[in-house]
Amino acid sequence: MNVIGESVDERGPINAKRYAPIHTSAPLLTEQGSGAEILVTGMKVVDLLAPYAKGGKIGLFGGAGVGKTVVIMELINNVANNHGGVSVFAGVGERTREGNDLYYEMIESGVIKINDDGTTKGSKAALVYGQMNEPPGARARVGLTGLTVAEYFRDVEGQDVLLFVDNIFRFTQACSEVSALLGRIPSAVGYQPTLATDLGALQERITSTKKGSITSVQAIYVPADDLTDPAPATTFSHLDATTVLSRQISELGIYPA
Repeated sequence: MNVIGESVDERGPINAKRYAPIHTSAPLLTEQGSGAEILVTGMKVVDLLAPYAKGGKIGLFGGAGVGKTVVIMELINNVANNHGGVSVFAGVGERTREGNDLYYEMIESGVIKINDDGTTKGSKAALVYGQMNEPPGARARVGLTGLTVAEYFRDVEGQDVLLFVDNIFRFTQACSEVSALLGRIPSAVGYQPTLATDLGALQERITSTKKGSITSVQAIYVPADDLTDPAPATTFSHLDATTVLSRQISELGIYPA
């Protein structure tokens, strides 16, 4: 679906019994759950050297072309297929081709089921897209739409949800474009003055409660490989686990870098 919940897979309109606002407050501290369980990714270097926590927020940092999206695809393949619960993928301002590839890969692996009557009943994934060619308003809000879908499965159905976001930097970039259109005075490196607020409003809702959990894997583009850039630097503080992909290692042809 797109940012306002319209079907984009040419399988007819989505008939909804329940509607939810994409803007809502984060769960209260008393509602949040706790737990220390390792999320097994099936990628040896990650599981051994930089393990991820189940119900946590995981960040994949890297510059252009070092393999962030490929690692996310691998995680979707390894974790989502063996997970048993529901997976939500939010494509925020990334290439339409990648979203298209992911859709067909999920059909092939059976995570998305296309039944004989054309319905997708029995599917274990929801895909929410606001890609590069869409207006900044759509790209700035599609992450919230994907998160609202994940919150439904967590709070109403009590499930353990996997939320994949590609790419958080594009969310920041879209908010910056909207900020410029609104005539706000830019802050450091030309970003919007509300950078920390925008990111906090999204990230604080990605959490585990006593009803269910959301484990989030987020790709974060690093402009010009500069980790001190305000966008990736602000994102760091929200994450439970971070994996920084190295250009030097990717140049040697070693992946994941």
